[in-house]
Amino acid sequence: MCDTHNTSPYKGLEHDGHDLEHKTWSRRSFLQALGIAGSGSMMLGSNFLTASAPSPLTAAIAGSETDHILILIRLAGGNDGLSTVIPIEQFDAYANARPNIYIPESKVLKLTDEYGVPSYMKSLEALWDEGQFKAVHGVGYENQSLSHFTGSDIFANTDLTTTGFKGLNTGWMGRYFEEEYPDYLISPPPAPAAIQIGQFGSLVFQGEETNYAFVTSNVDQLEEIAETGVRYGLDETLFNDCMYGDQLRFLRGVANTTYEYSGIIHEAWARGQNQVEYQDNSFARQLALLARLIKGNLGTKVYMISLSGFDTHGNQPLVHERLMSNLSIAVNHFYEDLAFTEQDDKVLSMTFSEFGRRIFENGSNGTDHGKAAPTLFFGKGLNGSAFVGEHPTLDNPDGRGNLEYTMDFRDLYATVLAEWLCVPIPLVEQHLLNHPYAPVNLGFNCSGTDFPDIVYSDGEPTIPTTPDGQAEEPVVPNNEQLNAIVHKPYYPTEDSPHIYLEMPVTAHVDIQLFNIVGQNVGTIRNAIMSEGPNEINIKESMPGYLAAGKYIYRIQVQDRKMSKSVMVA
Repeated sequence: MCDTHNTSPYKGLEHDGHDLEHKTWSRRSFLQALGIAGSGSMMLGSNFLTASAPSPLTAAIAGSETDHILILIRLAGGNDGLSTVIPIEQFDAYANARPNIYIPESKVLKLTDEYGVPSYMKSLEALWDEGQFKAVHGVGYENQSLSHFTGSDIFANTDLTTTGFKGLNTGWMGRYFEEEYPDYLISPPPAPAAIQIGQFGSLVFQGEETNYAFVTSNVDQLEEIAETGVRYGLDETLFNDCMYGDQLRFLRGVANTTYEYSGIIHEAWARGQNQVEYQDNSFARQLALLARLIKGNLGTKVYMISLSGFDTHGNQPLVHERLMSNLSIAVNHFYEDLAFTEQDDKVLSMTFSEFGRRIFENGSNGTDHGKAAPTLFFGKGLNGSAFVGEHPTLDNPDGRGNLEYTMDFRDLYATVLAEWLCVPIPLVEQHLLNHPYAPVNLGFNCSGTDFPDIVYSDGEPTIPTTPDGQAEEPVVPNNEQLNAIVHKPYYPTEDSPHIYLEMPVTAHVDIQLFNIVGQNVGTIRNAIMSEGPNEINIKESMPGYLAAGKYIYRIQVQDRKMSKSVMVA
């Protein structure tokens, strides 16, 4: 069989069926192994649906809800939380549990009196000082799975009933995109809804009908697409010694001719440029490429990248130092790069991993599969650095030496959806399988929700200061005021949809209504609206009869456009 540039996951020591667990990855389909599963084209009968041109609907609502961008960073293999955030207040228990692999206090970068990070993560100190780094303690869920496969699926589909190969086949971001792009298969958005580097874990973007991510197997492949505008090369020499040569040639040809996002990615890459020199490793290259696409105004809202190797059953100190050093340096460079074009405040990054690792070291200078672990957030939108939540105790682990969770991962997902991507709270609960909304105050707030008091592990968060040590005075220009507009559909009665619109300033507001095929149905409001909350009855505002069905309303205030779908009974 020909080489498709796939790499095997890190193979740790055999335990509890660990080798068998990794063999399940080979069950991925031939199409996914080629890296073209979820690429956005789907065959219905004999017709391919393509992403070659935006529809009237996508053109009408092109400047959708928010210009915020989310970067999902997958730490593949199960990241060790106790080697990432070190609990100084529990240091003796930590050191006693790991006599051969603990990080000595002399090599701990103390960010507060209670918590620090290894000195090899020192590159994050600048982000901490600038108020762009938060770590949330003890992230997990009840009865957490210690399986790579099942654990990855649960963090993707949020279905806690998942076992083995049985579980919900849609992901939390896939369900979000189903609502955001209701006619995606017929009229895809003008830019990829999501871009994913690395073929594993693509369940995150899987919807009922399609996968919403533009997927490449590795960074080499996406770099080639960005540089050339062609998804796959068709050089005949690639297929000479390949068992599936004919099939591969056909599939790659179909991908090139039916899927036009490659050209759009190339155009954004050509417009953008990196203004920081990144390290030469796979993870740094991924972030460098994302920075260039973002600076080239590609328009993609969500990206997912991977850093592999965290299955540290053996030789953990050296492996973890290399991985987290690479992550820290690359993330710091990434935000430095975005700052040149003042886009660093629009991009939030968060880590996730299928599970954490146990408190106690094993006999191979490593740690075995465990439960809770911290989630790291980066970005200017955090508005302050802090350790958030309650760190699990090391004194009373379960019978297998696991840290028990103190933060449900779905609460972090919900906060990111509602408060960063501005998804209405009822839809957030729906996307997370009816998980009740319990937001975590991470420093951003789109919904206007009154958060419960945030639990900071060491007083108030670190707030950026000016060189003379004084707190920065908030500067709110007009465009920031417009970005603070809050709106959402709600239904006081079953047949009477309303728009709740909270204006931070008095301004002229134009609200247009579109049907599902992009036709303008009429004007809901075109007038000066006063500062504060406003409620608009959609049916009463329309001049004529409004048939039952799904619609899109678009709000325009100056050059700011915001859109949402709404049901009319």
